[in-house]
Amino acid sequence: MQATAEHKTRANADTGTDAPDALVFLESEHRAVEKLFDAFKRAKDDDLDAKSTLVQRACEELSIHTILEEELLYPAAQRALPDSDKLDVEEAYIEHFLVKTLIAKFESMKAGDKGFDATFKVMSEMVGHHVEEEEEELFPELRKTKLDLHELGAKMVTRKAELQRKLDAVGSRSVGDNTARL
Repeated sequence: MQATAEHKTRANADTGTDAPDALVFLESEHRAVEKLFDAFKRAKDDDLDAKSTLVQRACEELSIHTILEEELLYPAAQRALPDSDKLDVEEAYIEHFLVKTLIAKFESMKAGDKGFDATFKVMSEMVGHHVEEEEEELFPELRKTKLDLHELGAKMVTRKAELQRKLDAVGSRSVGDNTARL
């Protein structure tokens, strides 16, 4: 996902640059994954191709998103936030670990397998909880700091494009294997 027109417009108004606000960028990524979760819920039980495609796409998006947050957002947050708010970042790392564990389960599962739908449901619930905490707790605290969110956003856009190119180069049949290569 590239920086959207909304990101650029908002960034231009704020700084006169094309760099997106990192938190707006991440929120738009959250919405994109939520759309995949919603589409999965609406998919018919016997539409295994659709379910497989939606899970694969969600796992790819979540894998890239996790890398962006772990490499760029969380270290910046730990530097910018007071000690009292750093627990939110530590909790986010643990939640990422759990989501990555569920993503890895899809390496040995396919749509129609016992536990496939349940695993995706649990993952979507965990991600929903994680997103809610980020957007309602962590992001507002980060907005109060001196963290340059447009500089961070520019780094995220660049890194996401790089990760997407790598994912495209290796194909996207095995998300877990691809995440290790990113």
